Amino acid sequence: MFALGLVLAACTKAEEEVAVYQAVPVGTRDISVTVQAAGSILPDTVVEVKSKASGEILDFSVETGQVVQRGTLLARIDRRVPQNRYNQAEAQLEVARARLKNAEAQYRRSQELFEARAITEQEFETSTLDVANARASVVSAEVELETAKIALDDTEVRAPITGTIIAKNVERGAVISSPVSDVGGGTVLLRMADLSLVQVKTFVDETDIGKLKPGLGASVSVEAFPNRPFRGEVLKIEPQADTIQSVTMFPVLVRIPNTEGLLKPGMNAEVNIAVGNAQGVLAVPNAALRTERDVASAAGVLGIPDADLQVMMEAARAADAPPATASDTGAAKPLDGAPAQPTREQMMAVFQKQRAGGQLTPEEQQILAAARAAMGGRGGRGGNGGNSQDAMFGGKYVVFALRNGTPTPVFVRTGITDLDYSEVKSGLTAQDSVLMLPSASMIESQQQLQQRMSRMGGGLPGQSR
Repeated sequence: MFALGLVLAACTKAEEEVAVYQAVPVGTRDISVTVQAAGSILPDTVVEVKSKASGEILDFSVETGQVVQRGTLLARIDRRVPQNRYNQAEAQLEVARARLKNAEAQYRRSQELFEARAITEQEFETSTLDVANARASVVSAEVELETAKIALDDTEVRAPITGTIIAKNVERGAVISSPVSDVGGGTVLLRMADLSLVQVKTFVDETDIGKLKPGLGASVSVEAFPNRPFRGEVLKIEPQADTIQSVTMFPVLVRIPNTEGLLKPGMNAEVNIAVGNAQGVLAVPNAALRTERDVASAAGVLGIPDADLQVMMEAARAADAPPATASDTGAAKPLDGAPAQPTREQMMAVFQKQRAGGQLTPEEQQILAAARAAMGGRGGRGGNGGNSQDAMFGGKYVVFALRNGTPTPVFVRTGITDLDYSEVKSGLTAQDSVLMLPSASMIESQQQLQQRMSRMGGGLPGQSR
């Protein structure tokens, strides 16, 4: 029985509990928007080192982690076969040169004999052709010798870039194949990377990818240096998305200078990409923003009747619209008889007549103008005015502002948001205060709880509301 009494008391307390809200002045603040993602450190440039020469590795003079300069000797391959081919090509060149010398001597004698009419013209032409063939043989032998020399030099594997040895695939004594003769691509001896620049390959959700573009600044942190962020910039956004755990993600590359060599390939990294920044702008808490669909529930919390809310929303829409000119309304100047602060009944009558398409009298036009002035017009602009960020951030919302001590709905246009505060582009001024209200779902749950408690209280003897 005692437990039942506690339950009834709690129900009565929950039923009588009213949603809490508070007025917050519209102030200026700095708002920064970032996109967060995780990834891993990758080298900016990676080179796979292979040998054009095939054979046994006789010497391997580098180890992983070693920084080498371009042209440094990395490994030596067995050079006996290339050396034999070089010696043979050198001998063939000597023979070709001797044949050329002999052919030239024969040509000179044939020329003397031909001038003395001792040989025929055909014999002289044959000696001329022999000289040409001998010269061609010399050129061919020189090419063969040069090719053999290149093959001999290829037995010494040198560093193609200045960088760090990050992987070593073979050791001394291994027999390797050349990519020139092997259709499989040859044997990879080692992998080098220039670690003065590194990249972070991260994946960004498709809902945030529209905010990113190459050149945006980024802050990268790694667990090895938790108190030292590294600065970088977005290098590339891949056009092809990947599906990771049923979520569509886009690969994004962030380049980071690594002159000190602190960042190592494979480190896990957290990336914060700055996509928007507003300094000293008007801002309101996000808890104060409402969509038009949620205005009715918020008005119920504030105790605003539906009829009054309809009038206020019409006035807010009129205030949000571009101000009418004299040519639009037909009013030339304010009338002395028009009230400065129209009542709600007057405003309702004017808006109903305007919706019906009726022609407003000059007095009614002045009531409409006074209503707009009471609602604050379009308000002052906060932030940097219309910039390129408007296409990516912000929207149109309704806030309840205190105007003459009365909660009044006002349409506002927002800019960037950090999920706690939103930049106010229009609709409010620094002199306004807005009401922070519970969310629509919370209001609905409270109403359902009150209805449930009411039904429970009505069905128990002695329980009164």
